Amino acid sequence: MHILGTVRETHARTSAIRSQRVVGRGAPRKATTLGVEVIAIFGPTASGKSAVAHVLARHLGTEVVSADALQVYRGLPILTNQPAEPTRLIAVRDLSETMSVGEFTLLAHEAIDELVSSNDAAVVAGGTGLYLRAALVDLQIPPPVEPASRADVEHEYDRDPAAAHERLGQLDPAAAESIHVNDRRRVVRALELATVGESLIPTEPRLWAESMRRPTLVVGLDIPADELARRICERTDDMIQRGVVEEARGAMQGELSRTAAQALGLDELIRLPLDEARDRIVLRTRRYAAYQRKWMRRIPGIALVDANRPTEQVVDAIVDLARAR
Repeated sequence: MHILGTVRETHARTSAIRSQRVVGRGAPRKATTLGVEVIAIFGPTASGKSAVAHVLARHLGTEVVSADALQVYRGLPILTNQPAEPTRLIAVRDLSETMSVGEFTLLAHEAIDELVSSNDAAVVAGGTGLYLRAALVDLQIPPPVEPASRADVEHEYDRDPAAAHERLGQLDPAAAESIHVNDRRRVVRALELATVGESLIPTEPRLWAESMRRPTLVVGLDIPADELARRICERTDDMIQRGVVEEARGAMQGELSRTAAQALGLDELIRLPLDEARDRIVLRTRRYAAYQRKWMRRIPGIALVDANRPTEQVVDAIVDLARAR
């Protein structure tokens, strides 16, 4: 098990190289020595994660594993901004299917382990914080609940939310204190877990308390807020030009799982006039990006890299960091 250490880009170039390996299939043309097995790229939406990850993967002679909750679905490639390059865990579920964190964890670990075994390195690109964390650590995933049990708890809540929340307070006081009585989804989930002796509230308060499964460098792409806002507008307009409205309408013709229906912009594209939908998507995306920026800075030891420059320069900076680990 490997704890993520604090790294800063400006200091990494002078650090001693502790464990060097030439990565890639049979000594690639650009032989690169690394002190890690996994490089994870995180950043707010429209920060260029996919482009950086794929250039980095080609440099290392390996592949990219996506850690995005919505890119797992087939049928929404434009709306979920799926990369054109082959990527692990992209479009692996139908829109009618759900994808739990537990299921994703198993798939991500398998993909990463396979790439490290065959290529000595793996690149993970994530915009969904929990999925990125699940890919890199051994999460303690709460056990699944039988559908019949969930139905019973949902019925209990719908009959009397206050009484259901009060029972939660008796079974799991910490969860009851942190969950509002009107938050139906979380009250139901917390009651499900409490009845089997588990808790929705982790005993360890730190977000990234778990050790990494493999020697890992987590990189955060740092983009000025005004530049990020410009890119979000540009990307939204490009999605519209590429036919995202027709894509959304086609998706709504079939069955949508609860998780697939959460794709940002899907509801707006179906329900609102195009100009209004466009502005609403831009607003929601900017808010989500702001949340991602805050979340990114909560990852202990993350190496923040200036991503407001050409992709090749960003990749060179990341490779330097990985060499110095």
